[in-house]
Amino acid sequence: MAKTNYIKVAKKSAGIQIAELKKINKVFNKSFVKAVDLLSNCKGKVICAGVGKSGLIARKVSATLSSIGVSSFFCDPGTARHGDMGQIQKKDILLIFSYSGNSEELAEMLNFANRFGVKVIGIASSKDSVLLKASDIKLLLPKVKEADITSIVPTTSTTITLVLGDSLCAAIQQKKNFSKEIFKRYHKGGSLGKTLLLVKDVMVTGKKIPIIDRKKTIEQAVKIITGKKLGLVLVTKKNKVFSICTDGDARRALGRYSKKDKIEKIATKNPFKVDSNITAHKALSIMNQKKITSLVVASKSGKAEGICHIHHLLSYGIE
Repeated sequence: MAKTNYIKVAKKSAGIQIAELKKINKVFNKSFVKAVDLLSNCKGKVICAGVGKSGLIARKVSATLSSIGVSSFFCDPGTARHGDMGQIQKKDILLIFSYSGNSEELAEMLNFANRFGVKVIGIASSKDSVLLKASDIKLLLPKVKEADITSIVPTTSTTITLVLGDSLCAAIQQKKNFSKEIFKRYHKGGSLGKTLLLVKDVMVTGKKIPIIDRKKTIEQAVKIITGKKLGLVLVTKKNKVFSICTDGDARRALGRYSKKDKIEKIATKNPFKVDSNITAHKALSIMNQKKITSLVVASKSGKAEGICHIHHLLSYGIE
């Protein structure tokens, strides 16, 4: 018996999907634009629904919508009839996925939406389907060839549905002027959140900044270094960062200077400064290169904005 060439099978399956997915461009029409406008202006929640594998796609699209700041959750049409329908309000929008558009479980959800004036965006491949007939906005998916060896199992059909869902999300991002800064609000944890984390998100600010005027004494500076517990103090001149004095600088100066001497005598002038908008990963890289444990964060005018300590970065999982 000849050995099956699984790589050949996999390449054929992938090739079918890649070729069929090009049909997605047919969906990007006036109805698509209407769907983007409606979803972007939703005053309630976008409720994604679907049955079986379409339900899995709906869950994913709902999660992506939440990631870009659109309040959304998934509702299973099959269980909605047992009380979940109460989650649906008139100001909400139903975004329903069903490749055939004729799943029996959709009937009660559609009847409920139509009865109470809830807007429905339907995504299906049959214009005569129950779903599209009951939808306010109809997104007609193209018929596609499935990519399994029997051409029966939902493969390409689920993929193209997901592509449409993701395309809706991308268009909504554009309409809402969604930026990395906004994305970060919804992704405090995880690798994406860490990648987008900026120095201003982790640095010490305000009264927590160890700071002293250059005319103050070494003794006064030591008290601030000890009290703020960052191992340094920023020395200013006319409210701008003039120099920096570390705990080590102060200790080494004890044998050579009086406690009453001015701090500017032992501080290091023109310390390295960074902008608050550089990434946390970049800050850590700078610290490693310069073999330091803190970075001075200052404005373009030289005014102190904060201190970024290596411990702050590590506490956020930056490494």
